[in-house]
Amino acid sequence: MNNFLNFMRDSVSCFHATKNIVEILVNSGFSQLEENKSWHLEANKGYFVVRNNSSVIAFTTPKSHSNYGINITASHSDSPTFKIKPNSLINDGKYLRLNTEVYGGPIFPTWLDKPLTVAGRVLVQNNNTIETKLLYVDKDILVIPNLAPHMKPEVSKGTTYNAQIDMLPFLGDASSNLSIETIISKELNIREDDILDFDLVLVNRQRARLLGYNNDLVISPQLDDLASAYTSLKAFVNSNNRNTFNVFTCFDNEEVGSRTRQGAGSRFLFDVLERALSSLNYKKEEINSIFANSFLISVDNAHAVNPNQPNVTDSLNKAYLNQGVVLKYNANQSYTTDGFSASYVQILAKEAKIKLQKFANRSDVRGGSTLGAISSSQVSIHSADIGLPQLAMHSSNEVCGVLDLDMMIRLLTAFYNHSIVIENDNVLKFN
Repeated sequence: MNNFLNFMRDSVSCFHATKNIVEILVNSGFSQLEENKSWHLEANKGYFVVRNNSSVIAFTTPKSHSNYGINITASHSDSPTFKIKPNSLINDGKYLRLNTEVYGGPIFPTWLDKPLTVAGRVLVQNNNTIETKLLYVDKDILVIPNLAPHMKPEVSKGTTYNAQIDMLPFLGDASSNLSIETIISKELNIREDDILDFDLVLVNRQRARLLGYNNDLVISPQLDDLASAYTSLKAFVNSNNRNTFNVFTCFDNEEVGSRTRQGAGSRFLFDVLERALSSLNYKKEEINSIFANSFLISVDNAHAVNPNQPNVTDSLNKAYLNQGVVLKYNANQSYTTDGFSASYVQILAKEAKIKLQKFANRSDVRGGSTLGAISSSQVSIHSADIGLPQLAMHSSNEVCGVLDLDMMIRLLTAFYNHSIVIENDNVLKFN
């Protein structure tokens, strides 16, 4: 559990999360591949590819030529937050504020009156080179102040917040002469003139910790979806299956639609798989056959029943904390689970000896979407959507169960340890 908490504490942005994932892969014996260089892969080895410093795909090669399908998990590295705009400093002569815009769908009130900071990447010129540096200001430097009920009585009864008016973080008084550039310069020990640009977001300083008298819960920012990324990665590196290709993916930009070169809606996954198979001398016809035998599990957190608002959940298809991994269904294919893919997940759950919960939204609630449908549109294979049950999704602090984390690792380890063949697109055989 300490390793998980440290991963969550250190993964303050999608760039830091990717860096932490890469460190785990390297320490597990994986080698990095560059997209702009030729690949010369070997059997029974582990490799990974990073794109944009915010997405990563890792895979293991089988020990011999294999016609089994590929086992793939998909998670994402980004979370709802506020991104700092290029011209970021608002100075009214008395106060300094940062000019931000909304990234994804954060719950606005949960960001108010909390110690905040900034993190992300900074692009720096070094002679004729543009270099990337990670930034995390490990200090409470910002706050988004609420308005007192004396001035806005409805604030205690529920109110709306304007992103450009109510949600701008307070940096200090004007006499401090601070700016995001001066902070970057001091933190990275570089000249302001060398700063070209940045991708920086607000970070909740209340980092991951155990919750509950029996320490059976975790409260943390960014559980959606870094908890899934961690459990998927843990299962992936612990797998001992060398008869097939195992693939771990963690994409950026899920919270804003995935339509970027590093998102699940790009060709990133397809390109990596095709290049890897081609490098190992698989022919086009074999590659198509392997794709037809493959299975993808989208691992993105699920809504647990809120103890104060149980009626917003379907009365029969609902999930609770510490009661098992959630298998997610949606008739409109926001989740890709169908009877065929769900059957396989249920087999895996039995093998892993874990509890499995089934979830569907109320029929009058639209619900969210995940990586499954997007990834499957690029690499057309069977897929299912699962997740860790959690409370307060998209809040600046979210809650999940300790037992569920362990059950997710066990389920995905069983998945990675299988080798599968799918016959006539409706019979799945595994060993």
